[in-house]
Amino acid sequence: MRVLVADDDPVTRRLLEAQLQKWGHEVIVCADGSCAWRLLSAENAPRLIILDWMMPGIDGVNICREIRKLEQQPYKYLILLTSKSRQDEVIEGLEAGADDYITKPFNPNELKVRIRTGARIVQLHEELTLALEKSRFQASHDSLTSLFNRTAIFQALHSELERSRRESTKLSVILADIDHFKHINDGYGHLAGDAVLKELAKRIASSLRMYDSVGRYGGEEFVIILPGCDEQEARNAAERIRSCIADKPIVTSAGEISCTLSLGVTSAPGTSVKNMDQMLKKADEALYHAKNCGRNRVELCI
Repeated sequence: MRVLVADDDPVTRRLLEAQLQKWGHEVIVCADGSCAWRLLSAENAPRLIILDWMMPGIDGVNICREIRKLEQQPYKYLILLTSKSRQDEVIEGLEAGADDYITKPFNPNELKVRIRTGARIVQLHEELTLALEKSRFQASHDSLTSLFNRTAIFQALHSELERSRRESTKLSVILADIDHFKHINDGYGHLAGDAVLKELAKRIASSLRMYDSVGRYGGEEFVIILPGCDEQEARNAAERIRSCIADKPIVTSAGEISCTLSLGVTSAPGTSVKNMDQMLKKADEALYHAKNCGRNRVELCI
């Protein structure tokens, strides 16, 4: 683990560095608080930090206070190194945000145990952060396609509608449906059907701008949100999506499968943006028309 050691005493710095390297840590050293603060403010800063209480520039206690004020993520485990041993002084350091303290001159065995505790807490915090991120992703994304799920894409559409009204900007919505998807499931099996859904989701997402949104609306239906697009721009975007699906078969374990999409487009200028239900209803009407007109096509309903 990367460990930052900040101490203005060169002898203490060298002793700490030697011990920590002996235990397999990557050690970064600095001789004053200002240098330590710069390193801790940088991206990918060390997560385990030993700070001398009294240092030129910024002392260790004030560095602890500033770090805790920022509530930085990922969490930094702070150990104060001090010759102070009175209870009120120790309490002051811990209240400033330090997780632990070591008294000078330090005992190597005590240091090893406290560093091991800090490393374990840093690791547990990292695992917890990853678990929370995974949980948030699973709550808002479809488990098969990794696109927004129905709830999340509706929230995105609601937000874009509000922004469109507020800023008087254009907004378009596309509703896309895989043609004859039941035949794919029946003819090739549900595993192949899942592979088709995943590949289609990938192709649709790669056809969009970074600020567009796409989500899985239903079994084989997708909602695409295009901020700032009028009907012609949205139609062009839908046509790009249609052709990127139709032009290249999807390779699955059951063989190559040719797929097509029918797409319904609706659009509204910011001054007359509909509510979410109205926009989806118009897009659905356009999609229905595309299906009735032979599928593998784009239709528009304003």
